[in-house]
Amino acid sequence: MDNDNQLTEALEAALDKKAQDIVVIDLSGICSFTDHFIICTGTSTRHNQTIADGLEEKLRKQGLRPLHTEGYAEGEWILMDYVDFVVHIFTARAREFYDLERLWRAGKRREAHDLIGQRT
Repeated sequence: MDNDNQLTEALEAALDKKAQDIVVIDLSGICSFTDHFIICTGTSTRHNQTIADGLEEKLRKQGLRPLHTEGYAEGEWILMDYVDFVVHIFTARAREFYDLERLWRAGKRREAHDLIGQRT
């Protein structure tokens, strides 16, 4: 499975679990450890864990496993490192506090629906 399909599968899994405000930041050429960030928001820590579970399950069926996962037990900010992309699942409060979109504003911001629409 190529990187674009992996990214799209991850986006679809997040949408399937009702993740909110999903954005992708294209970091190609400006980041040494990944090409994309997927950033989304859950309504609670439990919802964040459900989103993470759905992502892991869907991507595992495609033969993809995260290299590393952090923050699952607490659920405020769950990070899942799939090497070519890193998924950040936040509560609204944590997303606002860490503001990754501002920190990585040099990357190209893309909406999840646009990327999924390109696949079809």
